[in-house]
Amino acid sequence: MRKAALLVAGGKGTRMGGAIAKQYLPIGGKPILMRTLEVFYKYDAQIDLILVIPATDFDYWNQLCKTYNFTLPHHLVAGGESRFQSVRNGLKELANSIELVAIHDGVRPFVSQEVISKSFQVAIDSGSAIAVVPLKDSIRRLNETGESFFQERQFFRLVQTPQTFQVGKIKKAFEVDESDKFTDDATVYEHQGWQVTLIPGNLENIKITTPEDMRYAEFLAGSAE
Repeated sequence: MRKAALLVAGGKGTRMGGAIAKQYLPIGGKPILMRTLEVFYKYDAQIDLILVIPATDFDYWNQLCKTYNFTLPHHLVAGGESRFQSVRNGLKELANSIELVAIHDGVRPFVSQEVISKSFQVAIDSGSAIAVVPLKDSIRRLNETGESFFQERQFFRLVQTPQTFQVGKIKKAFEVDESDKFTDDATVYEHQGWQVTLIPGNLENIKITTPEDMRYAEFLAGSAE
């Protein structure tokens, strides 16, 4: 089955606090997005790579590719005002022959090859495959008045990406109006009444959001080399 990876990095990265959006910052001498694209390319050199970034960043990205001599084939798509809109824009650009798509946060460059492979394998049969990891810390739920209540952590999972789907199903799911309830692609899929299938993620697959994340990412990049 022909596959695509839809890498979403349509935001401004304001939580990093710098002048450059987080997705373009270098880790181990290479911009984050380039590392993420390479992970999926190494999994399958025939995969269609779609990179969703703000349209105003296209020239900057193309210059980065020249600076770093980055020639890996990929297609740029303009992001929207929200992640939902950015994903929908990317889905519209998929070739008609694509049957499976892995939707992935562009700032998660440490997803493992095993997770990517498993996500496509499971999605073939079940329609979806959502990478998750168990919680290590105790958790408590807060109510409206600030009271807290113990929760059994074994019944919860932290959700990562990739979130991989049969293209026909996820395209249909994204035909609906955007809602605040849609926190990720899995919740959009569930809105159709379909149960998502969970697969084990990898703990190193962090979403780089803060300066603290950058320091850990530098460590991970050094460990992988």
